[in-house]
Amino acid sequence: MITRRAAIAGAAITGGLAALLRGKKAGAQEKPGGPEDKLPYIPVITPNGKALPWTMKDGVKEFRLVAEPVKHEVAAGMTINAWGYNGSTPGPTIEAVEGDRVRFFVKNKLPERTSVHWHGLFLPNGMDGVAGLNQPHIEPGETYVYEFTLRQNGVFMYHPHSDEMVQMAMGMMGFFVVHPKTPETPRVDRHFLILLHEWFVAPGTATPNAAIMTDFNLFTFNSRAWPGTAPLVVKTGERVRVSLGNLSMDSHPIHLHGYRFWHAATDGGTIPRSARVPMTTINVPTGSTQTVEWVADVPGDWAFHCHKSHHTMNAMSHDVPNMMGVKQKGTEEKVRAVLPGYMAMGENGMGGMMDMGRPKNTLPMMTGKGPFGDVEMGGMFTVLKVRDGLTSYDDPGWYKHPEGTVARKVKDG
Repeated sequence: MITRRAAIAGAAITGGLAALLRGKKAGAQEKPGGPEDKLPYIPVITPNGKALPWTMKDGVKEFRLVAEPVKHEVAAGMTINAWGYNGSTPGPTIEAVEGDRVRFFVKNKLPERTSVHWHGLFLPNGMDGVAGLNQPHIEPGETYVYEFTLRQNGVFMYHPHSDEMVQMAMGMMGFFVVHPKTPETPRVDRHFLILLHEWFVAPGTATPNAAIMTDFNLFTFNSRAWPGTAPLVVKTGERVRVSLGNLSMDSHPIHLHGYRFWHAATDGGTIPRSARVPMTTINVPTGSTQTVEWVADVPGDWAFHCHKSHHTMNAMSHDVPNMMGVKQKGTEEKVRAVLPGYMAMGENGMGGMMDMGRPKNTLPMMTGKGPFGDVEMGGMFTVLKVRDGLTSYDDPGWYKHPEGTVARKVKDG
């Protein structure tokens, strides 16, 4: 058993031990004021994810990545046949410090060859990971090593650069966070990482279709769809940072309710405070990371989601005829005589249809229960939960509104 004393024995060793001590089970949350305060940096949080542990060898931080097929739960009731790293999609988050020498052992357990590109990082050309251009492909069963010194800080990504159309579509991607040598001020208390992705998984099936170019039907935060996305739990008054990465085929405008935030950084570097822009929605282009920051000073349950409306739905079919305003009285019963389970759709909108029939291993289009009923969302949606007096970062449940602060029904006129 590793003791607390051993865990904080030295700054160089602490980072690796802390990654192990945190356990990093899916969605793990740290306790306010915990061992991370002894680290030379504030560890990031990857909701529904985990960190990649490392060991120190001759002054070099060594990490191990395994590219392999994974069974992945998108939300309760739906598991897909994805590809990822170390048993997960996205792969585990890499954390290191500017100036570190790092070494990565990459083993290929995929049925095809691969490579790893360190997206946005400054490194020697032969370590850039574009198979065929900078290195040979990593064939099935082979292990390759990458080694370089970290010459910048920021939030970056890693992903294949060998048959990347298929491999990224199947979920192969992860974050690479390089902390600055000198801690930033003011201190950031909670730094969340969210990878944006989109998939096509035909209803009733389990394997993403990598050939789809535009018509995706599943949209995820860290490869999870609402209500399977972990909440972002924050103590009132804490400075919060969220870094959003996008390796999907589309841009995603991510919107936060109840606050404005400041555009603090991109994968190109930190934005000077004098140049930061206040906003409530930030567009995350393909191939980029965007970081926003704010002080969470208003308690509540605040929605955090993509503002492309189809991206907050699951298993959306785009070939349904437009039936808005079309009276279908009696039609449903007649069709059910030849097609049991048929449901007339779209006459008055899609709300209230969360429990409609669907194939196995397929999420409802809109799902999730809140304190006042159906939330009627899906896909790229989660909740920022800001609370007074937190003693842990576990899910605190639904917000208890003060008397007289909830919208209510009144008699018209």
